[in-house]
Amino acid sequence: MSYKNFPMVPRVIFGRGSFNQLSEILEPKRLSINSPFIYLIDDVFRNNDGLLSRISLAYDDKIFYISTKEEPKTSQVDALVEEIILMTKERPSGIIGIGGGSVLDLAKAVSLLLTNDGGAKDYQGWDLVKNEAIYHVGIPTLSGTGAEVSRTAVLTGPEKKLGINSDYTPFDQVVLDSELTADVPVEQWFYTGMDCFIHCVESLNGSYLNTFSETYGNMAYELCKEIFLENSLSKVESQEKLMMASWHGGMSIAYSQVGVAHAMSYGLSYLLGTKHGIGNCIVFDYLEEFYPEGVKLFKEMKKIHNIELPQGICSNLSDDEFNIMINIALNLEPLWENALGKNWKQIISAKKLKELYQKM
Repeated sequence: MSYKNFPMVPRVIFGRGSFNQLSEILEPKRLSINSPFIYLIDDVFRNNDGLLSRISLAYDDKIFYISTKEEPKTSQVDALVEEIILMTKERPSGIIGIGGGSVLDLAKAVSLLLTNDGGAKDYQGWDLVKNEAIYHVGIPTLSGTGAEVSRTAVLTGPEKKLGINSDYTPFDQVVLDSELTADVPVEQWFYTGMDCFIHCVESLNGSYLNTFSETYGNMAYELCKEIFLENSLSKVESQEKLMMASWHGGMSIAYSQVGVAHAMSYGLSYLLGTKHGIGNCIVFDYLEEFYPEGVKLFKEMKKIHNIELPQGICSNLSDDEFNIMINIALNLEPLWENALGKNWKQIISAKKLKELYQKM
């Protein structure tokens, strides 16, 4: 039997205030004065002097502010890559992503497309990337997506929503500073945290489960229960623990896979532009049949934190629109096989998916 030899993030720094060490981490990686560092920063920080004053730009270093109103697109990656190539004299020293999962995924994708020909859509899938990415650093300002640790950069392309899954995708360096998550609005905190919780439920209940995934998954699952059910933690403890839950949740799917909620939320995201965290929550709310214990806990967490999910987002869709979502979801075969086993096609059908989507 041949086992997968997955890469992990080789360097990680953890601790409140560790963001202040960014310049000393980056400086040895500078290739030349003509080889800038490119920062992709969530535009929510555009006027945040507290964060921006701690980034020391030198030479031709440049900041791009990234709107996260929509999920990251392959066209957005291509546009950024083109702009970076046109403005730099030499290949950049590195790409630094500062933001939530969308910005981190963009940073991973841009670092790959600077060394691989063609467009981002050409690499949506598994192990299609041929060349190593340029040096890239991930600094999460939201906790839950696991994007900081995963080998995937999830993108919406012209035909599908699918990640660039490759051994070259993971970051070379991650900075985990939970202070950066301090000002996240409650609903955003909940939705992104639930992305982590749902990762764990899907991984721990999947047919791909193994001891590697289970160990990380259980750790993240227990942390999520402590954070979202018990309500006994201080704000700082909660921020630190959710940051670690995100890390461990991301690790748990490195050697396994997600399941029904992620497959279906990709459909919502592709057609309706629904953001990933809230999309997972909308779908998961109706998946008692597949994840009875997880959904029960999720509903309790919603109640404790007074979260009202959007209703009726699929109520006015045409049959053609339903079919687009269903096809996007059904194309994610590894997710269905993990959720339902090798015979998943006998369990799930387009009709069944349509009935589920119609409830949302």
